[in-house]
Amino acid sequence: MTLSPASATPITIYGADWCRDCVRSKALLDRLGVDYTYVDLVAEESAADRARAISGRTQIPVVVFPDGTHQVEPSDREVEAKLGELGLV
Repeated sequence: MTLSPASATPITIYGADWCRDCVRSKALLDRLGVDYTYVDLVAEESAADRARAISGRTQIPVVVFPDGTHQVEPSDREVEAKLGELGLV
């Protein structure tokens, strides 16, 4: 997992370590060498409100991209396509 200051990180993932989709999305970004900030919703319970405000849903992970768009429970293919669109991979 790559952890960077939010100001220097183009991607934020809101998730929980018990969530298989969250673990999978983080592993994809790690494999691709893409920096991201991981917000653990268990450790930082108030962050769940931020994730819900972004997505309008309670499902995780919520992946927020530097262009302001987000994906909820995305497949690896969806994340990789968005990263390609943004020129991050």
